[in-house]
Amino acid sequence: MALTDIARPTDVSMLTDLYELTMAQGLWENGKLEEQGCFTAFYRDRPFGNAFAVMCGTAELPELVENLRFTDEDIDYLSSLSAPGGGKMFNPDFLEFLRGFRMHVDIDAVPEGELVFPREPMVRVTGSALECQLLETALLNTINFQTLVATKTARVVQAAKGRPVAEFGLRRAQGPDGGLAVARASYVAGCASTSNVLAGRRYGIPVFGTHAHSWVMSFDTELEAFRAFARSMPKNCTLLIDTYDVREGVENAIIVAKEMEARGDRLAAIRIDSGDLAKLSSYVRSRFDADGLGYVKISVSNDLDEYTIQSLIDQGAPIDSFGVGTKLATCYDQPALGGVYKLAARRTSSSDAWTPVVKLSEQPYKRTIPGIQQVRRYMDTSGSPVCDMIVDEAFLEGEGDQCGTTLVAVNDAALVTDVSGFDYRELLVPCVRDGRAVAPREDLSVARERCTAAIGSLDPAYKRFLYPQSYVVGMESGLAHVRDELVRERMSEVASSLPWKTTKF
Repeated sequence: MALTDIARPTDVSMLTDLYELTMAQGLWENGKLEEQGCFTAFYRDRPFGNAFAVMCGTAELPELVENLRFTDEDIDYLSSLSAPGGGKMFNPDFLEFLRGFRMHVDIDAVPEGELVFPREPMVRVTGSALECQLLETALLNTINFQTLVATKTARVVQAAKGRPVAEFGLRRAQGPDGGLAVARASYVAGCASTSNVLAGRRYGIPVFGTHAHSWVMSFDTELEAFRAFARSMPKNCTLLIDTYDVREGVENAIIVAKEMEARGDRLAAIRIDSGDLAKLSSYVRSRFDADGLGYVKISVSNDLDEYTIQSLIDQGAPIDSFGVGTKLATCYDQPALGGVYKLAARRTSSSDAWTPVVKLSEQPYKRTIPGIQQVRRYMDTSGSPVCDMIVDEAFLEGEGDQCGTTLVAVNDAALVTDVSGFDYRELLVPCVRDGRAVAPREDLSVARERCTAAIGSLDPAYKRFLYPQSYVVGMESGLAHVRDELVRERMSEVASSLPWKTTKF
C-alpha cells in the first residue's frame, strides 16, 4: 500500500493522530518506558451486513513498523508546535528521545485473505506501551480500508458467479493512496484485473483497459473510430458500443469483427456502459451469434455493485464479464469498517506477569475482551468453519495449554457452544518480532488463493447477501469468567464513588 511505498517511507511516523504523540510523551515523562501493553485490533459491526470480513493489509505491517522513524525534519516540525494554553507542545528532551527511536514490538496477525468475524482480534500488538500507542493510527489506516474493500469485492465476485470482474475505480477512489489500496485489496478478494497501471506495476496485478467514449467522439463516425482502434490494438480490442446507440454500435462492431477476421485477428469483446444492460446484452448477443461471431464476449459497466450484478444474472443476461468502479472503490454503501485498537493487557515490565484489563462503556456492546488473545477456528469434518473461540494465551501458558471446550458468545452469555470433538487452527500468526519481519512478504497471489479457499469452505448460510446466518464468535469459558469479574469489579468501583448508589450488572 502507499504508506510504505511513498518516496519517503519514514513519513509513516508522522502519519498519526496528535494524541498518540502526546500520550507517548506522557508515558515517557511518567517513567513508563518499561511498561508493556498488549493491544488488539478488531471490528464490532458486520460490514455491508455481511456475516464476515476478508482480512487485508496485514502483509504490509512489517514494512510499516520497520520504517517508523523520526527524522530531523520531523523533530523540527514537532518542536515548532505550540500548546493551546501557551508554550511548546513537546518537551525538547522527549523529542531527542524520538530522534533515536525504533520499534521493538511483536505483531501477530490474521493472514491476508483469511475470513474474520466481529469482535475477534485481527491483529495483536505486544511491546512497550509507548511503541504500541505510536503504531495505532498507521496500523488501523493500513488494515481498515483494505479489509473493507476486500469484503465488498468478495460480495461482488460472489454475485458474478465465476465471471471475471475488473476493478475500474481509480478515478473515483479517495486519492492516489486509496486507488492503490483498492486495486490491491480487490485483487486479494477475487477481482481478475485492475485499470490501475501503477498498482499493476507495484503488485503484479493484471491490468486491463481499452478505450473510452471520447475515442469514438474523436472521429467523424463510430465505424471509423472502431476501425482505427482495431488497427491500433488488434490483440486487445474491446469496443465500447454505447456512445450513440447500442443497436447501431453493434452493427458497426460486427463490420469491424468481420474485417479483423479477414486479417487473421479477432474482436475480443464489446462493452456496454449505459441503459438496460439485461435487455441490451441479450440483443447484442443475438446479433453476434446470428453473424457467426459467438466468440465475441460481452462486458458491461455502469455503477455496478453486487445487487445489480446478481439481478442481471438472475434475469439470464448473457454477460461474460463486469467492470466495477465507483461502488467498489468507494465502498459506496459503507465507507468505513470502524475497526478499533484497544488495550487488552498490561504489565510493569517484560519480566512481570500480564494483567488483563477491560474497557467499560455506557454502551455495553463496546465492552472489550481482556487478555493476550488468540483465535481458534473450529471446523467440522469437511473443513467448514463452525465457530471461533477467543482464548487467553497468557492463561494457557500457566495452565499447560488446558483450554476449556466451552465457548461463551461475546455478546450473549446464554449462547454456549461445546467445541469438544472439533479440530481447530489458530488464526493469529507471527508477523513481526522485535520490530522486524519474521518472513519475506508473501506474493499477493498466495493471499488471493487463501481468500478463494476460505470463502469456498464457508457454509452458504453465511454467504447470503440478505440476512446471513450469524457466525458464532465467543470466549473460552475461563476467559469469559475473567471478563465478567473485571466488569463487576470496575462497576462496583464506579458505583461506590458516586453520590448515589447504582448497580449495572
